[in-house]
Amino acid sequence: MNGRTREYLRGRFGDYYRSATLSLPPAADEREWGHIPWTAGGTTMVRHQSLLDVGDLGDFLARESPRHVYFSAARYADPGANEMDEKGWRGADLVFDLDADHLPGVDPEATSYAEMLADCKDALLRLLAFLEDDFAFSEMETVFSGGRGYHVHVRDESVQELDSEARREIVDYVRAIDLDVDGLMEKRPNETGTLRDTLRTEGGWGARTHEALLALADDLESEDREAALNRLREFDGVGEKTSKKLLKAFETNRDAIESGNMEAGTAKTLVKKIAREVVADQTAPIDEPVTTDVRRLIRLPGSLHGGSSLVVTTLDRDEVEGFEPLRDAVPGRFTRRDITVDLPEPAVVEFGGETTKLSAGENTVNESVGVFLMTRGAAEKARE
Repeated sequence: MNGRTREYLRGRFGDYYRSATLSLPPAADEREWGHIPWTAGGTTMVRHQSLLDVGDLGDFLARESPRHVYFSAARYADPGANEMDEKGWRGADLVFDLDADHLPGVDPEATSYAEMLADCKDALLRLLAFLEDDFAFSEMETVFSGGRGYHVHVRDESVQELDSEARREIVDYVRAIDLDVDGLMEKRPNETGTLRDTLRTEGGWGARTHEALLALADDLESEDREAALNRLREFDGVGEKTSKKLLKAFETNRDAIESGNMEAGTAKTLVKKIAREVVADQTAPIDEPVTTDVRRLIRLPGSLHGGSSLVVTTLDRDEVEGFEPLRDAVPGRFTRRDITVDLPEPAVVEFGGETTKLSAGENTVNESVGVFLMTRGAAEKARE
């Protein structure tokens, strides 16, 4: 990025901040603040600041027009202290980060930005299901990061004093790290007092596996016998003999299976196979270092992401599924005029709900498209 482009973007980011209204996080005066200015290279972090150092945040952002803005997940007695050990840690929000570049099966070289963001939103919905259903967290803020993914801030009082190890256990649970599949079942007495292998259906991975098992039972019931047998044989290690035993168990012992009794037929074997499928389908690939770091700096909602120009956007729970980042996080201030940018090579840009084909050299585009390309290093500001 050349100097002309940096100065243009710094000026326009400042214009955005002069008209934006940003909300502070809870206990904002107890948090560390940091930002990255528009310097060559764009990676110089200015941190160890408190709101006392920064002053009025709106005035600071309009004056400095930083490339990126952050605040700490942690709360401190003295957030402006230059040494971490001198800050006086008081607790920290539990923060989850989903990054499209790190999703299993996503190749950033072969997948468009729009496609990666769609995949990341699917992962976000899986994560929210864990946080709501398995942990019953209530004080949560969901945020589009402005870049490649999403953040979830959990602010329940119960998480504030968790250390890194405790937070790692939560990560391991959500990602099913070293999940004990055998441990999803336990010996429980039936109505006659006989101990039976019983699936833990009260919650967690046991309940998720049980739900998938019942869904399979419904599918088998709706199919003819041969199709049902073929469906069971799709499971690794299930042959002709085993599939017939399993189908009979589903047909004659549905009540037992619904109660979690895995003694019917060879259901116990099938549960282990289903559990592995459930793990593959439902885990959320969160970034462990972000969640386990009790002093992490995270992007400020309402600020602009200096690598995309998109707004770091807070989402209500019912807004998540319909949210389209490349449409809904575009700053309105950058949509009101056209500018000229210089591209080193042709490009197809999916942005603002439209697909724009651009040639190498100078192109006149809507400013929102131009700023997006410049922040991503795909264009320079042309002389006008």
